[in-house]
Amino acid sequence: MTAFHELVKNLTYTYERGSREQTGNLEITAVVYDTRKVEPRCLFICIEGANFDSHTAAAQAAKDGAAVLVVSKPVELPQDTDTVVIRVENTRYAMAFISAAWFDHPAEKLTTIGVTGTKGKTTTTYLVKSILENAGRKVGLVGTIETIIGDNHIHAENTTPESYVLQSYFAKMVEAGCDTVVMEVSSQALMLHRTQGFVFDFGIFTNLEPDHIGPNEHASFEDYLHCKSLLFRQCKAGIVNRDDIHWEKVLEGHTCQVETYGFDPGADLRIENMKLTNEQGHLGVSFHVGGLMDLDAAIAMPGRFSVYNAVTAIAICRHFGVDSEAICSALKNARVKGRIEMVKVSDEFTLMIDYAHNAMALESLLTTLKEYEPGRLVCVFGCGGNRSRQRRFEMGEVSGKLADLTIITSDNPRFEEPQAIIDDIKTGMAKTDGAYVEICDRKEAIAYAIDHGQPGDIIVLAGKGHEDYQEIKGVKYPMDERDLIADILKERNISFHD
Repeated sequence: MTAFHELVKNLTYTYERGSREQTGNLEITAVVYDTRKVEPRCLFICIEGANFDSHTAAAQAAKDGAAVLVVSKPVELPQDTDTVVIRVENTRYAMAFISAAWFDHPAEKLTTIGVTGTKGKTTTTYLVKSILENAGRKVGLVGTIETIIGDNHIHAENTTPESYVLQSYFAKMVEAGCDTVVMEVSSQALMLHRTQGFVFDFGIFTNLEPDHIGPNEHASFEDYLHCKSLLFRQCKAGIVNRDDIHWEKVLEGHTCQVETYGFDPGADLRIENMKLTNEQGHLGVSFHVGGLMDLDAAIAMPGRFSVYNAVTAIAICRHFGVDSEAICSALKNARVKGRIEMVKVSDEFTLMIDYAHNAMALESLLTTLKEYEPGRLVCVFGCGGNRSRQRRFEMGEVSGKLADLTIITSDNPRFEEPQAIIDDIKTGMAKTDGAYVEICDRKEAIAYAIDHGQPGDIIVLAGKGHEDYQEIKGVKYPMDERDLIADILKERNISFHD
């Protein structure tokens, strides 16, 4: 239990019902924002969501024994209840501070690193974790794929979880002996105050492109940019990509110390002498880092964006006193599931898995891979059902323009017919003269790509990435592309030890 006044001491609020005297010695048994979890003497936070406003459940929460309700608008309660009601300007903002207090401010016991941007967040966080752990730190991670606490891997529902869940993860990290946490910070999380209640030690900006604009997301690109910028009013040190045209806008109103990285000669940490590498089907890149550091590094991931991810991680880890040798060693061995993840299937061609699931990401990926001058660039992809048809047209057009062969297949059809989705992709393909085949079954499509692989080919399985399921008619069936590849190789009596 925690004293009520300890939970709300960092908030501005007014009593809508009850009084300060009534809450003077009040002990709270639980902090709750889910109507199904209300219990006697809990503090219940009314949240206005996209589909449900729990202010409408305030009366029931009082009947179920909630000692305090936190609201941002008037609520009606039964006359015979002694439930206290306090009003705040924004209940999500309040929940972040209340949650931090409920878990005894665990972020204060960790070095906190928050990474925001349109692309690169996931890879960067894993690189940072790898480098810092190589240097002896114990690092927790929160991101799009999972939350990692010691040996515990928790599947992620959101890139950045609700503030209560986030604070609970921080508390578990402290309990597990972690001294650092690196996390992805989405624009939605910043907009919805999920990361309030503490100040990041480091805030990082990777890049910004139009994304997440629409119903229940951001009203405009300007709003999207503004939400990203909020991180730099909530961190002690800001590290930003100077090459991104929006970097100065993102820093408007910042309250942190700032340093920059990039190819730009004015960057504090400069990327120099970038060279693409291709060793026995393993695509990578080598580069020099100048300015605040002086080191030669390489990463076993392809393209310019991999260099950005690596140097973002270097810029962060520099502040932890990690030596150059430890950084370079960690970068060479770094792998991120589903992010340009190479899987050995042949000595003659390269196969990789990537999460690129929209036109912008697919174009960036295929453009990068073409720089390696492959014999052919082969793209295997589908699109999700019950999502924008425009995405299918666009992805079809991108693959048709950039890939030498496109193998159109199924992704997560959800409640749509896979063939209808494939037909939409073909509409985009028709705007190009790109060659394609359609194979609805994803395993058969991957098998076709492997069986028809030619010397020098680069084959990309795009869209699923780290996902280990396929969603059909509301059911998630196990399906991991790595397992599919292993089965295909086993069926052909092919064995590789990479």
